[in-house]
Amino acid sequence: MIDWSILPLFFTAIFFLAISPGPDLILISTYSSTKSFKTGLMIALGIFAAGVLQTLLVALGLGQLMQSVPVLAYLVKAIGALYLTYLGVKLLRNWWLNNSQTDEIHPAKSATNAQLVIRGFLNNLLNPKALLFFSLFLPQFTSGQHMLSQQILILGCLLSVFVLMINSIFAFCFSALGQWAGSKLKLGRHIDGMLGVIFLALATKLATDK
Repeated sequence: MIDWSILPLFFTAIFFLAISPGPDLILISTYSSTKSFKTGLMIALGIFAAGVLQTLLVALGLGQLMQSVPVLAYLVKAIGALYLTYLGVKLLRNWWLNNSQTDEIHPAKSATNAQLVIRGFLNNLLNPKALLFFSLFLPQFTSGQHMLSQQILILGCLLSVFVLMINSIFAFCFSALGQWAGSKLKLGRHIDGMLGVIFLALATKLATDK
């Protein structure tokens, strides 16, 4: 079990972490505002699944292994940057086809719920800073009176559920904002281009972060 007296401080800390700008929040806000609340929620569920998996990895000691073997973190970062680049180029290609040929429109297929969950999952999981954060943050709220791995599992699951709630609220708010802005700006056929640029920006940031 955990020391329940630390929970107020724990939830306060993760609240400010959850609302701070980052790759996950950028992805949720972009999909929610340009697509719908449901797409943003699917991204949030993928991030939640990644958080649960990272909790398990930290409990098994992988976080400490990545700290002691930096090449593993670089490998994960490289895979993540390549994946985001692939998505960005694919979306930009769809946007180009739709806007360069006025006579024949090639509508981009909407991502399925499973694809959206996977995008959120990989966006979070393939950022080595997320796993390193879990391995450094969670042990600060453990005590020596109980089994460390059990405490990390409980705290990590609480963190993931709490962040899912915050991300769901963000998805709803950005969806409402996107509906209002969309009716004013008429960005429908340029959404894939916007998403493509954002994915490439995320890939660049991930690749250049130290």
